[in-house]
This record gives sequence, C-alpha cells and structure tokens, in this order.
Amino acid sequence: MSRLLEEQKASGAGQLPEERRRACIIGAPCGFGADIAGVDLGPAAMRIARLRQRIAGLGYEVRDKGDLHMECPSEPPPAGTKLRYLEEIRAACEHLAREVRGALEAGELPIVLGGDHSIAIGSVAGVASFYRARKEPIGLIWFDAHADMNTPETTPTGNIHGMPLAVLLGHGAPGLTGIEGFSPKLDPRFCAHIGARDVDPGERELIRKLGIRFFTMREIDERGMSACMDEAIRIAAQAPAGYHVTLDVDALDPGDAPGSGTVVRGGLTYREAHLAMEKIAEAGGARALEVVEINTALDINNRTAELGVELILSALGKSIL
Repeated sequence: MSRLLEEQKASGAGQLPEERRRACIIGAPCGFGADIAGVDLGPAAMRIARLRQRIAGLGYEVRDKGDLHMECPSEPPPAGTKLRYLEEIRAACEHLAREVRGALEAGELPIVLGGDHSIAIGSVAGVASFYRARKEPIGLIWFDAHADMNTPETTPTGNIHGMPLAVLLGHGAPGLTGIEGFSPKLDPRFCAHIGARDVDPGERELIRKLGIRFFTMREIDERGMSACMDEAIRIAAQAPAGYHVTLDVDALDPGDAPGSGTVVRGGLTYREAHLAMEKIAEAGGARALEVVEINTALDINNRTAELGVELILSALGKSIL
C-alpha cells in the first residue's frame, strides 16, 4: 500500500460512506461543442456495452435517468463565431447541473456520459453547487490530451469543448461561468490535469497564471503513472468535499481508443488508464465520474465505448483480484 493510501485510510479522508453504493447514470448527448458528428451517440454506445448491468454487478444499486433532452439549433452559427452554439450548450449545462445536484441530494454517485467535453461545465457545476451549500470546495482530476483552457479571446476554432476547464476556473463567457449562480466553481490548488500533449499558446499563458498542476505525457513517461496519480490524488483530495473525475477518451492512445474526433498520438496506454482509475477507487474521494468524447462514427466495433465502460468500472472498485 502506498504511503498516500495509508495516510488516507488512517484519517478516513476521501472515503465514500456506505450509502453512496448507489449510482445514477445521466446521459448528456451534447455534440454542439465539437466539430465532428457522432459524439452525441456516446451515451448510447456505453449503454450498448451494458454499463448499468456491469455497475450493478459490482454491488451498486443503479438508476439510469436516460439522456437529457437537447435543443437542436435551427441553423449553424456564422463562420468565425468565437462561441459556437453558446445558447444550446448553456441550456444543456444548466439542465445537467440540476440533474447532477439532484443525484447527489438523493445520496447517489453521479455517472455522467457525454457527449463532448463542454458538458463538464454542467456536471462540475452541479457537484460544486451541492457541496458549496455545505461550505465545502471540491477538487478535480481531469484526464485529457488537450488543456481545454481556451477562452473566446484565445480559441482557434470557436468550439466550446476546448474551453470547459477555463470556464470552471472563472474565465470565459458569463453565460457559462455563471451557471448555478456562482463563479469560479473550482480552486486551481485542488485541480490536477493528466495526459496533456496538445496545448495552445493562449492556454499555456492561463495555465501559468492560475498555477494549475498539469501532468504532461512527458512527465508521465519520466516518472511513471503510479507516482503521477498519487500526486494528482493528493492535490484533489485536499479539497474538503472530495473531487470530480472527468475522462476525455482522447487522453488515451488512439490505438486503444480510436473513437474520438480529436485523437493525438502518444496518449495513455490501456494499462496506465486502468491503473489511474484503480488508484482513484482505492483513494475513495471521487464524488462524481464522467466519460466524454466517444465518437461512434469514428469508433471500431464499439471498442472505445467498451473501454470507457471498463474504466468506469475500475474507478468504482473493479479489480483483478
């Protein structure tokens, strides 16, 4: 057992109470934040991989709330728009925040299925709002090949799925930062980003300004996934409420997860990803889980959706022995 886990078990920090052996699946099939069609079917693909039944097999009582209704825009935004589909994404994230908060109020662990990564604006807002009422800040572990810290001033595409972490830290369109009535949702001291290997210049400036901890693929290569995850969990676990975990499947190597519209070579291996989730399960501080950016139009035989389900199961405690 690592020293980190020994300290957590001795103090009881981060451990989920027994009543949290209840899970609530929430589909958020939002594809407005991305360029390539197909990501909106990610929740359906994970259900095809028997997500609910397999979570129940771990001893959880599982409620599947189905998918949120998404308002379809009548026409695409004009070329050069810096916040594409802003109103549709704002409405989706407001709805998702309410559903996530409601699951926590019911004593359930929210498991959110994306959709593109813009939905994290809503899911994290819901978790943060629930614990804010208890005067407890939350932490964050964010797996992604990209920083997701662009703003309307720095975005090269106008796609909001490249902005959610900046929004949650209080930088971006007021219609997004103000969801649930407060901003920022997160303190950068309690946030860890894992797997970055494609970062835009404007994002680098904001990362340095805020001092958020990034574990790039180079650092993971040099130090190993185990050491990086121990440190990431230690950072997020400093938040009194525990932490939200969000996984963009492009954090993984495209050889293992081909079904993403934003693949970047050289990502986390199959085993590194499982090790990360197994360590999250052992630490016990996760208050919500999220898997996003599974693009069914680009996937091969539902391989990426199957892996997304496997990683959720590892984060919930499935182990080799």
